[in-house]
Amino acid sequence: MKRIINNEYGKFLNEIKSRIISARIQAVRSVNRDLIKLYWDIGRNIVERQEKFGWGKSVVEQLSRDLTREYAGFEGYSRDNLWRMRMFYLEYKDKLKLAQLVPELPWGHNILIMQKVKNDKEREYYLATSIKFGWSRNVLLNQIKAGAYALSLRRKTHNFPKALPAHLGEQADEAIKSVYNLDFLGITKPVLERELEKRLVEKIKQFILELGIGFSFIGSQYRLALGNNEYFNA
Repeated sequence: MKRIINNEYGKFLNEIKSRIISARIQAVRSVNRDLIKLYWDIGRNIVERQEKFGWGKSVVEQLSRDLTREYAGFEGYSRDNLWRMRMFYLEYKDKLKLAQLVPELPWGHNILIMQKVKNDKEREYYLATSIKFGWSRNVLLNQIKAGAYALSLRRKTHNFPKALPAHLGEQADEAIKSVYNLDFLGITKPVLERELEKRLVEKIKQFILELGIGFSFIGSQYRLALGNNEYFNA
């Protein structure tokens, strides 16, 4: 069979691949929304039955045992997770804006935000930003630890554009945007740019070396020649 090799076929193939990836993502999101809705409904049902029949904590314990027996091998109905479902419903049932965001994130993300963040505005920030940028659970955790919400407020509340000339205002604005949490480097006070680069490179080096076969750390300020010009990597 003759193979078609030209630019038009390459474009066609990429379009199909992009459509397949998009469909897979939509399918995962759809499944996730259904799962979050299920957990929401289970949490609501637990709360409503407890209020209606005066059931105490024991109903959660019994429900967990029965569901785990019925759906063996599935950890979603553990005692702790059922309590989280109950808490999930109680936390968001009267907060429409937040309730509309939670189905867009995996259960693990929702648990993390629910447990680590208590302020509604802050929760809204982490929910919306996780959705927008597709943060993994680990990235979300690091952002919460780094105080990303507080930093976002600092960026929004300054009055540099009004108080400073235009060119200085832009520089000050960029300085505010360039605030990073560098605790992982052991930095607790201002350092020179060269020292900062050295520490960053060392962390990157350690990470790449841990990846093992198939990855290589060439070095810092590595020289690259292109024609008559020389370039150095960061």
